[in-house]
Amino acid sequence: MRKCLGVLAGVALLWMLTWAQAPAQAPASDSAQTPDSATQNPAPAPGSAQAPAPNAPSAQAAAQASQEAVRIPTPGAKQPAKPQFPRIEWSGGYDFSQAGFFNAGHWAQLDGWYASFGLNGASWLGLLVEGSEVFGNTRIPTGTPAPFPNCPPFCPLTSPTFNANTREFNILFGAQFPYRKYQLWTPFGELMFGHDGVRGQAYGIDNTSYSEVSSGLALLAGGGLDRKISERFALRFKADYLQSRTVFPAIGKAKQDNLRLSVGVVIRSVKKKKRKLEDETEMEP
Repeated sequence: MRKCLGVLAGVALLWMLTWAQAPAQAPASDSAQTPDSATQNPAPAPGSAQAPAPNAPSAQAAAQASQEAVRIPTPGAKQPAKPQFPRIEWSGGYDFSQAGFFNAGHWAQLDGWYASFGLNGASWLGLLVEGSEVFGNTRIPTGTPAPFPNCPPFCPLTSPTFNANTREFNILFGAQFPYRKYQLWTPFGELMFGHDGVRGQAYGIDNTSYSEVSSGLALLAGGGLDRKISERFALRFKADYLQSRTVFPAIGKAKQDNLRLSVGVVIRSVKKKKRKLEDETEMEP
């Protein structure tokens, strides 16, 4: 039994020594030879110097092949161009509002203007400040003339409704979210809040003028489309929900839900491309 174990141990030790001294095997693609190649390149005789195979790749060629496979970018290589978008945008135009700033139960069709200034921090996000004003007449029932006082002292000229000369302005701050995927059209959403002011003026039978003024918080949410004209100019179409809040003495705190439609022009900042030497000269083949 001990002799058998000694023989097995010797065989195992001899196998380990042989495995440690054995040379690394070549890859299968290099070691495999066709019958024709074996005939053309016969094995050298024992004791003779082995000449390198004419088709064997050199170490330098192998290193170049591995570098091309990795494709490490060189410092002078052109990088992919970053997406371009205007950093600054001015916009202004016409406003149409269907509003009920006095909670009188009648919608007023008011005309006006808007102007905005935007700074784009990314292709999908911009900060926006906007000012707007609308004006026109609002019909108010003669029987319940709030926010104007009852008769007397205020007795309207007409019945069952009278007109109140209405002016409303907003100063809003917020964010705009454009989607710059298409060539001609740029849809966007916007969310803003700020200050709202409303003024109403009416005349009584004694030709006396009565004015009511209020202000409060305003909230705007909506969106629109920009139609590209050129790199610098575009047309803008918007539809927004405007929530205004007023505090009149005869009504108290109240909230109004209004619709605002806008059409305007956008002026965008355009970054001029720097001319490089390679743009001036043609590359030789």
